[in-house]
Amino acid sequence: MATTKSNQTRYEYAPDYAVPPGRTLQETIDSLGIDQRELALRSGLSPKHINQVIKGVASITQDTAIRLERVTGVPARMWNALEATYREQQARLTERARFQRDPEWMGTIPTKELTDRGAIKAQSDPVSLLEEVLRFFGVADVDAWREGWGIPQFAFRKSLTFKGEPGAMAAWLRLCELDAQGIACDPFERSRFRTAVESIRGLTVQEPEAFVPAMIDLCRKAGVALALVPEIKGAPVNGAAKWLTADKAMIGLNLRGKSNDRFWFTFFHEAGHVLTDSKKETYIDVDYEDDPREQSANQFAADILIPRENTSQLPELHAYRAVMRFARSIGIAPGIVVGRLQREGIVPYSHLNRLKVRLEWA
Repeated sequence: MATTKSNQTRYEYAPDYAVPPGRTLQETIDSLGIDQRELALRSGLSPKHINQVIKGVASITQDTAIRLERVTGVPARMWNALEATYREQQARLTERARFQRDPEWMGTIPTKELTDRGAIKAQSDPVSLLEEVLRFFGVADVDAWREGWGIPQFAFRKSLTFKGEPGAMAAWLRLCELDAQGIACDPFERSRFRTAVESIRGLTVQEPEAFVPAMIDLCRKAGVALALVPEIKGAPVNGAAKWLTADKAMIGLNLRGKSNDRFWFTFFHEAGHVLTDSKKETYIDVDYEDDPREQSANQFAADILIPRENTSQLPELHAYRAVMRFARSIGIAPGIVVGRLQREGIVPYSHLNRLKVRLEWA
């Protein structure tokens, strides 16, 4: 479906000042023809306290608001609301000043990509944009992001060959999380998910229009939210697995690599993490295998797609017809067999690619 995008971008108004409720109080007593000393006498408050309220130094408490209501006729709820708004805006201004001391972090986040996807609102003010990004990640400040996203999420996956950007990686993973949170799942059951994985293996021979909704539904009924989220530049991620709660897991996939063998291997790789690894970790598939858990997940995916009892036939598969017959005999797409043959060096990466199916985002 074709869509058009307006050239007019709306930005939220973010005032850089806070108006104390005392200003309204001064205007009110001026209109009543009394001064601060008279207000103090009528309200039972000290002249010093009244002066501090008007200057914004002292807060309007619940008791003060009721006293002001009796003297001025202005409801206490209005004075309370003015006070709350003023203190909130003061806190926001303090936060903005603190945010401005750490501008480099924003350069690591793909804000344009997130804006284009509608994940955050466009903002002309850099600090307002930073606040949008923090809301997107569900954290209060940059330090909390570093603690919750920058350190534990990716620390165990370090590699000399890894070229990904943590900000982009975190953004893609967060998009997956938000998508997964919107999928209502039954409570997770390991045996049910294992059965679902076996059923999903049979979907590899179908077209995306059929296998995508079927995958999502099978996973959902077993307690796993399957999120398909387009890749982000700077995040060379094939997939991810993460526990959202003790009863709900998430598998995130994109189409990086664009071929069906890569897509299916990644899904079963992440399924392996869900079935066998800790609920306290986040697993990111970024094309290297220097972690034993990644090697285990790779083996799980390989064994699901081509059972070990059939692997002895792989060295004999060098021709199109032989690959197709073998794939048909074990009930998977021939492109998956080609991917396995290429990874194991049985055929060059330039051979048999006609049997792979290229997947594209609709």
